[in-house]
Amino acid sequence: MKLDFEYGHGTVSAELPDTTDVFIPGVTVPDPPYIPEEELEAKTLESIRNPIGMEPLSKLAKKGSKVTIVFPDRVKGGEQPTSHRKVSIKLILKELYAAGVEKKDILLICSNGLHRKNTEKEIFNVLGKELFDEFWYTHQIINHDSEDYDHLVDLGTTDRGDQVIMNKYVYDSDVAILIGHTQGNPYGGYSGGYKHCATGITHWRSIASHHVPEVMHRKDFTPVSGKSLMRTKFDEIGMHMEKCMGKKFFCCDAVLDTKSRQIEINSGYAAEMQPRSWKMADKRTYVPWAKQKYDVIVFGMPQFFHYGDGMGTNPIMLMQALSAQVIRHKRIMKDNCVFICASTCNGYFHDELWPYLRECYEMFQKDGMNVLTDMNRYGEYFATNEEYIRKYRFCNAFHPFHGFSMMSCGQIAEMNTAAIYLCGAEQPGYARGMGLKTRATIEEALEDAKKKYVGENPAILALPQTFKLSAVHLMLEKETYGREDDYTHMVHHHM
Repeated sequence: MKLDFEYGHGTVSAELPDTTDVFIPGVTVPDPPYIPEEELEAKTLESIRNPIGMEPLSKLAKKGSKVTIVFPDRVKGGEQPTSHRKVSIKLILKELYAAGVEKKDILLICSNGLHRKNTEKEIFNVLGKELFDEFWYTHQIINHDSEDYDHLVDLGTTDRGDQVIMNKYVYDSDVAILIGHTQGNPYGGYSGGYKHCATGITHWRSIASHHVPEVMHRKDFTPVSGKSLMRTKFDEIGMHMEKCMGKKFFCCDAVLDTKSRQIEINSGYAAEMQPRSWKMADKRTYVPWAKQKYDVIVFGMPQFFHYGDGMGTNPIMLMQALSAQVIRHKRIMKDNCVFICASTCNGYFHDELWPYLRECYEMFQKDGMNVLTDMNRYGEYFATNEEYIRKYRFCNAFHPFHGFSMMSCGQIAEMNTAAIYLCGAEQPGYARGMGLKTRATIEEALEDAKKKYVGENPAILALPQTFKLSAVHLMLEKETYGREDDYTHMVHHHM
């Protein structure tokens, strides 16, 4: 069969055996139904007015209340006119104004964490013209700045000893609102809930307590689940913030489908709301479909996706993207599984976005660096580099520590596959420098893998649109993924 795979700015086609299984998120197995557009406002408002485990905004806010509304960056949640951010923030503002809150006392904060600060145009796209015009020109929309020490507050450590440093605007506000997305995420199961505050409005030292090898290389991290140590740390950090602030975050999270449309809206206290929202999200995200485990998984990587242009060509970001496929699909991979991935791998690092990764790549080639996480000892050195920090603060670059969270993840692909072939690389040396095998085409890679790893009749899975669509976590047909135990764990945890 002939299939088109993501590649560069377009696609590349490959001829695969007719026995190949093909999975496309939202198509092969339909998502649960999304809320029709004409019902979105009513459903969102109903959720906001009936929050789980806490008072509604009409009781939390009053005249004189200072309010922060924290929303995720362009990496998550869609930009369509009915996106969750656009719908929920407008309705929340109406509730706040009705409660007597004055416009001047509201601040919108983009929770970019260690991601690059969103540009004016990107903020416009995620919030839409109406919200942008209302708040941008009065300087009431800002990006979180994890290096702006005048606007951070050190809250000491969690009981486990993880450092918690958070955004001071949020800490000082009377009402702190988190707009989140319950969307499948290799880092801790889902975005939204406590993951939002634990990663989006903190500091690299907080993030260094969980986005590191000792947490990400554990058995509970791969395959992805909501029970990992990483997820537990997100929850602990979020709850520690609440304890120190003396208030709960007011969360408004949407379970999203493959095209970022809202399936369900849940609002309220994260410790109680999060496990409930996961019940519906599990139906969309953990898909019991595969009839067998696979010897070979084939996919392509566009140049531009998720974190930005160059994600599929920058050698270190490319490794993170390969690992994300392992974390999501480990349940259906044989132990000797081989990945075959198409990427232009053309030497485009996009130095403006990732100014430090070229230097990291060069270091990885020398000085006894055998696996990617051998780089980990340099994390603090890069994270405190003034020039890289200035680029994060003033040039819309990623924070240098973000690269180390990518490397901690990047080795997972190597740990869980027999081999990874990168096909169609224009500068294959970069792929080889990351420990990947290179071949000109997917077909050649498959022939080589048959000889060396998987035999003549391998079980093959093709994922032709795995990066451009919101991914699922594939499982075997008979597998179940339940959360009753998670739910009791959470409730017990915060009581």
